[in-house]
Amino acid sequence: MKLATVVPFLVFFILSISKDNSLAETMFKDNFQDPNKWEYISDNVMGGVSTGGVQYQNNFAILSGNVSTENNGGFIQIRMNLNKINLDKAKSIKLIAKGNKQKYFVHLRTTGTFLPWQYYQAAFDVEEDFKEFILPIEDFKRSGSLMLKKVNPKKITSIGLVAYGRDHEAELTIKEIEFIN
Repeated sequence: MKLATVVPFLVFFILSISKDNSLAETMFKDNFQDPNKWEYISDNVMGGVSTGGVQYQNNFAILSGNVSTENNGGFIQIRMNLNKINLDKAKSIKLIAKGNKQKYFVHLRTTGTFLPWQYYQAAFDVEEDFKEFILPIEDFKRSGSLMLKKVNPKKITSIGLVAYGRDHEAELTIKEIEFIN
């Protein structure tokens, strides 16, 4: 077989079997080098009693605390404003995280989430070692019936990493988060 016919075949073969995200384009990526971009928020803003905080160490964000559903509460989170970031082509959110073998959430807010308790969410379960999670934006679930069923990436205004919904001790370490197509 001639080299001229082998090379295109090999290129096609390699591209066709490559199912990972190595060809994905990054729209936005953060590895917590500038913690001023992130804001800690708890249910205290609405009368809840959850306690916690965030620490930034070695380019990681560590969200920890005690989540309590008392007084209609039940969350601690860090959130980042994304208003000035073009996410038009974003299809998924990739994050690298570890923690205390609990379920955590990514919350997205959009131009259509007017009330503080409105968001779109996707869950992920962490282990004791870092693991990569790919969360397709189309799989995010709305928090209420008065919202559009699906997230429009063009309309995303913020992202939150959240310990939510049940009484538990939170310990979530996030190494990296990015929007990819």
